[in-house]
Amino acid sequence: MPWRITKAVRDTKCTGTWDRFVTTFLTTFGGSLAFIYSFILLVDPYAIVPFSLPFERRIVSVSQAFVYPQIVLSKKYDSLMVGTSTSRLLDPDYLSARFNVRLANLAMNSMQAWEQKTMVEYFRRHVGPPKMLIVAIDGMWCSTDADRVRHNRAGWPDWMYDDNRWNDYLYLLNERTLEIAVRLVGYKLGIYPERVRFDGFEVFTPPEDSYNPVRARENLWGGANPRSPVDLPPPVLSSTDKSSLDFPALKWLDDITSSLPHTTSKVFAFMPVHITGQPWPGTRGAAVEAECKAQIIQIAQKVGAKVIDWRIPSPITREDSNYWDSAHYRLPIAQRIQRELAEAVLNDRESLDGSYRILVR
Repeated sequence: MPWRITKAVRDTKCTGTWDRFVTTFLTTFGGSLAFIYSFILLVDPYAIVPFSLPFERRIVSVSQAFVYPQIVLSKKYDSLMVGTSTSRLLDPDYLSARFNVRLANLAMNSMQAWEQKTMVEYFRRHVGPPKMLIVAIDGMWCSTDADRVRHNRAGWPDWMYDDNRWNDYLYLLNERTLEIAVRLVGYKLGIYPERVRFDGFEVFTPPEDSYNPVRARENLWGGANPRSPVDLPPPVLSSTDKSSLDFPALKWLDDITSSLPHTTSKVFAFMPVHITGQPWPGTRGAAVEAECKAQIIQIAQKVGAKVIDWRIPSPITREDSNYWDSAHYRLPIAQRIQRELAEAVLNDRESLDGSYRILVR
């Protein structure tokens, strides 16, 4: 009998110890979670919480899709550019001065056509019709599977771009947001630098003094001998071929530009990827791209947009030393393109060396 009493006492002690452990653990865990969530809400790295601490927020993260909404919500800008990394080197400070607007460059790395449409619509809902819209056009606008990519795209925060502010709180308690919040506090303390200028501009390419032409040529040609494309017209597509082509993204381009008033200055600018990133002249791929360009021209004429095309074999795109790889030109080329863009839009100035073409004035 005594051993049974002893065992019962021991079991009671173990149960009490376990209960205290569980209670302590849950209290500590819950308290820590509440502290972290409160910290995120007060710092508010995305500038979406109405009761957050009142201080100026800067962009300290390279997660562009998560931080660009605060640029829009600041309402410091009346115009925007969308595109991919091929247009991120265009400086909105320069373009703002030339076009007499306040332009934000909201291009993103690998930004899909649907995401560009979403960004323009987000801007229009929160700021109003832009004074100027520049769509920096790349190959994804002519992709035949743009709609499939739209539904399979990972990492795009749909919750940030909808009109439901309450669902935002469900997505804030995570490691990514906590890291950005800590970085933002670090920025205010002078520990972390601003990663992206508040108008979206960033020189994301390596420093110019690190440029290696041999490595760049390897990136462009993959060990093959460089060659220059012959100036051949694209093969003629039959009416059946043309009718079978479907470019889903062009419907979105039509939608976003048709919804804007005539007072919005609209520009479609094909970006100058290297010739190795373009369909080779004389191939069916070149014919398909020519058909896509023709449809974009039709949209531009309908909505009153100007079209400037650098996506052609030219003195810029044939020269290997202008590029880091097939998609990314160097900073001096970016500065040239933004000068030419301003001259082409404002003064209808044609290229002296054939580096671009004005397709719609």
